[in-house]
Amino acid sequence: MTKLYSLFGGTTTDTEVKSVEVNQIVQMEGYSYSRYVVHKITHNQFGYHYHLINLKTLDFHQSEIIKPLSQKFGIGMYYDDKNIEFMTEEEVAELYAKAQAKHVDEMEQQRAEEKRREEVRVVGREWLKNNLPTDAKAIIVGRLKQDESDSQTDYFASSTLSNVILGFSKHTRDIFSEMRKHASNFEGTAYLAEYNEDYEHREKYSMGAGYYLGESKYRGWIIEKEPIYNRERTIEEFAYTAGSPDGIHIKPNKTGKINNKIDYTDNISPNESEQQSTIHIQSDNLQFEIVDYSEKAIALFGDTKPIKDLLSAMGGKFNPRLIYKETKKAG
Repeated sequence: MTKLYSLFGGTTTDTEVKSVEVNQIVQMEGYSYSRYVVHKITHNQFGYHYHLINLKTLDFHQSEIIKPLSQKFGIGMYYDDKNIEFMTEEEVAELYAKAQAKHVDEMEQQRAEEKRREEVRVVGREWLKNNLPTDAKAIIVGRLKQDESDSQTDYFASSTLSNVILGFSKHTRDIFSEMRKHASNFEGTAYLAEYNEDYEHREKYSMGAGYYLGESKYRGWIIEKEPIYNRERTIEEFAYTAGSPDGIHIKPNKTGKINNKIDYTDNISPNESEQQSTIHIQSDNLQFEIVDYSEKAIALFGDTKPIKDLLSAMGGKFNPRLIYKETKKAG
């Protein structure tokens, strides 16, 4: 005798006892409240299995336990033992034909969609083979998240609707200033380019979401860094994104090629370039000076807070008592 033990109420169900008959109406309680008809019953070493058709969606379903509605306890499949309903054999046969046709049509659509996706991946693989730098250690990715949470049941989850490639990195360190730099490459993530401490999420712990830049891991755009451990595997993983019409947002250099090197000479005057003592760097968000401090060190003075993570990762150390132009200055 085979028994399945219910987690609710401490009751057991003997799966060797047939609870309903073919053509009988049953219903889902506690979740979707959908109605089904039993179109077939099979039996194996685990007991009876009931094959169902959703009366509304025409989807196929299967259940091993169908209990009387008078014994309802929690979510599950039930039959109304006080008002047993049946469909005629002809009605069930017609319903089965429609459900089978729907199933075949969905399978054809899935095959067509997979064919389309593979065509996109072919384009993406070729692009990545030609453009993924050989010295790249990580890909900086933007992800559009959709909230799938259900607060009533304390269920928290999200799905990814879209991915975009924002840039490449020569290291695997999670640095938010680097993520912000690439955020401006794409309209959807552009607002993340401005420094906002609330957008910096450090969740590298058990069950955490890792390091990511964004308002929430459940909704909207976030930016993450994906390490490249195996080049071929990475190409395969991001082939669909790279092949999609709106999947790549990397700023090219003046020659039209991808350039991942930071050019510090754009804002250097001829005299400063010749002296190589002080470099003034200014952008829309940052303004600071790089000084040849000694034979073994350089110093940065100015608005360095937005890139403090990057400087620290490069081995930089903050010092509030540096000497610059004969006065004490933090840098």
